[in-house]
Amino acid sequence: MYWLVEDEEQLNVLINSGYKKAFIEVIPYNDTIHPVLNHVSLVYIRPLEASKGFMVCITHSESLNALNTGIDKLLEKFEILYCRDKKEILHYFPNKTLYDITPPPHTYIRPTTQTHDLYYREHKDNLELNLIIPIVKHYELCETIFRDLKANINIEKTKYDEFFNSRVSMVFNAIERNGVRIHNETFEEYFHPVDGEYVYTQFNLKTTTTRPSNKFKNVNYAALNKENGCRKSFIPRNNRFVEIDISAYHPSLAARLINYEFTTNDIHSHFATLYNVDYKKSKELTFKQLYGGVFESYKKLEFFQGIEKYVGDNWKKFQSDGFIECPVSGYRYEKEKLQNMNPQKLFNYVLQNLETSMNVRILWDMFCILRNYKTKLVLYTYDSFLFDLDDSEENILEEIRNVFKKYQLNIKEIEGYDYNFSE
Repeated sequence: MYWLVEDEEQLNVLINSGYKKAFIEVIPYNDTIHPVLNHVSLVYIRPLEASKGFMVCITHSESLNALNTGIDKLLEKFEILYCRDKKEILHYFPNKTLYDITPPPHTYIRPTTQTHDLYYREHKDNLELNLIIPIVKHYELCETIFRDLKANINIEKTKYDEFFNSRVSMVFNAIERNGVRIHNETFEEYFHPVDGEYVYTQFNLKTTTTRPSNKFKNVNYAALNKENGCRKSFIPRNNRFVEIDISAYHPSLAARLINYEFTTNDIHSHFATLYNVDYKKSKELTFKQLYGGVFESYKKLEFFQGIEKYVGDNWKKFQSDGFIECPVSGYRYEKEKLQNMNPQKLFNYVLQNLETSMNVRILWDMFCILRNYKTKLVLYTYDSFLFDLDDSEENILEEIRNVFKKYQLNIKEIEGYDYNFSE
């Protein structure tokens, strides 16, 4: 069978081939368009038992036929579809059999060909650019990606691989799908031109620390400036925004690692009393010591005694066993894969992994609650969750609050009619 599949007869041969496991890569209309707004041009399928991959044409200038109605039938035939980026492909095909073979610490960067580079340099604003790049060049690219990653398919699956595929990819795909409504004129004043009334975030899940980064078209939605007015760009599609922040998140997580219980819900006020400083200075001192090491003058405090012991014990285990396994996610930081590590840096990694994995649990519970509601979770920024609330559904806020109670986390809320939360 020829590698290019562009008519129903060829597609049916592939559907009836009996292949059960394959690698999949999707070629959209344009690589620079957000997947929510994009469309599929080609689908590369590489059955593991086949000697080559197949390029299924959905729509392309070189092909007269469109197989968009048959692709779902083909994908349903596979028991598992290995992929480079499950979160991305879920936007095009919400298929339960997708399995990402590049979870962290893999930081695989999708390659290009010289042809792709030339076209994107000369015609990047063409919204259907991949439809005019020769199919054979897309096929060449996909074959390269498969050769680069095929060894990952047979690597023994870890606890974290399962967590990443069953939870992490799913919740961040869901956030990206929701998007956030904007006031176009204000948004373009601070950021870039945009078509339509919604913008979409994009998370990079493949980072060294496993803490997702966030950027699309040079806008970091996880670190929007709070002072220059740019947050006025973001407005609710429903009635109002409600932002829920986790109070003293990192100290709370660190306390779990060392089995320490605070005697008050206001942790920063508690530390302010111990430091004999004001609230703002207390937050600064606690953060500096969690991420930079305990100051000599505060080593007598029970909490920081516990932190120092944990950091030391963790480092010894890392040195002797060659790895440490993070709670909740099961992610392993392996000595041979990390450079320039030290006890404090390792602790920082563990704390950030715990933050992310706890947030994944929280996000999963939230999306279960919000299913079939108008109210949406539209932005997530590490310790903060922004809801676009429909006033007729205000009762679900209590259900959302109960998620934080379930995980024994203290929260504070603020609301407004744009993201600037002006009083």
